[in-house]
Amino acid sequence: MNLLDRYLYRTVLVYAGLAMMVLLTLGALFLFIGQQGDIGVGNYRAADAFLYVLLNLPQQATDLLPIGAMIGALMGLGNLAAGSELVVTRASGVSVWRMAWPVGLAGLTLALGMFGVGEYLAPPLAQLARHEKTASKYADVSFAGSSSAWLKDGNLILRLQTGEVGQAFGGVWLFTLDGADRLASIRRADRVSVADPGQWRLQGVATTRFDADRVSADVADSATMNSAVNPKFLELAGSEPEMLTLRGLGSYIDHLRRNSLGTAPYEIGYWSRIARLVGVVIVTLLALPFVFGPLRSTGAGTRTVFGILLGVVFFVITGTIEKGGQWFGLNPALIGWLPTAVIGLGTVVAISRTR
Repeated sequence: MNLLDRYLYRTVLVYAGLAMMVLLTLGALFLFIGQQGDIGVGNYRAADAFLYVLLNLPQQATDLLPIGAMIGALMGLGNLAAGSELVVTRASGVSVWRMAWPVGLAGLTLALGMFGVGEYLAPPLAQLARHEKTASKYADVSFAGSSSAWLKDGNLILRLQTGEVGQAFGGVWLFTLDGADRLASIRRADRVSVADPGQWRLQGVATTRFDADRVSADVADSATMNSAVNPKFLELAGSEPEMLTLRGLGSYIDHLRRNSLGTAPYEIGYWSRIARLVGVVIVTLLALPFVFGPLRSTGAGTRTVFGILLGVVFFVITGTIEKGGQWFGLNPALIGWLPTAVIGLGTVVAISRTR
């Protein structure tokens, strides 16, 4: 890298860092405000809400980084364009594609940072935040475990391995106690769903009963049982795509297939996660045609608003395609990559047309 490359590279990274600081501050504020309705429920207090927000900051950083990268690139390169530094660079014979090299490298650096946070920091902290919040709100139910949920409700102990969040759970064991130290029965259900408040519907139930002098077993297609466990607490056993690493998502998809559970949301989340990493590089490069064109002589405020609008449009389009594609049963890889591919094609065309 020569002096110009390092200058452009450093400028994009510095302004992207400043943009992320502002976005994370606003995101944390709105998240804390959203917790006000839960404060006072069970043992959930203001300090718990603050801890919940703090633990969710890495997850918010991965969600907001595409917008932060776009705003940072627009702000940094826009300031250089407003000071005629980019014009002088172009006049000295440096092409737009040559300047795209350090800008794209800055975007790649941000994408690698996003990958590191999203793989090693954000998922465990977000899961911890959700576990602690739910355990505080529903303190009458015991909880243990990370990859699976162990719940205790009176003389009933449940282990819910994994499942579709808010819908059904696969790999369910129910242990019924008779007193403090005697196991009365074990139930293994292929799936369990919350039919009505206080009622669970079990499917594919195998039951083993331990009587005083014998052991008996039976199998039933379905059964209904009563439990006071709150359905929201059960969601601890489910795994949302954003709370899993890429490797975890791949393993989780295989698990759902083995248990005949739906995989579409998780496959879309898997491909979207990869596409968003590439998207960070693309949106950083997208700033180049704008700072040489309509945003060359505008102020910092205009560039910031424009970057936010572009980011919001990107998120809206991505969300619409993901939900619509899932509804119509389209290929998950196509759904995950389509928004990024369209923006990438538009970026290449825009840079090629820049004079």
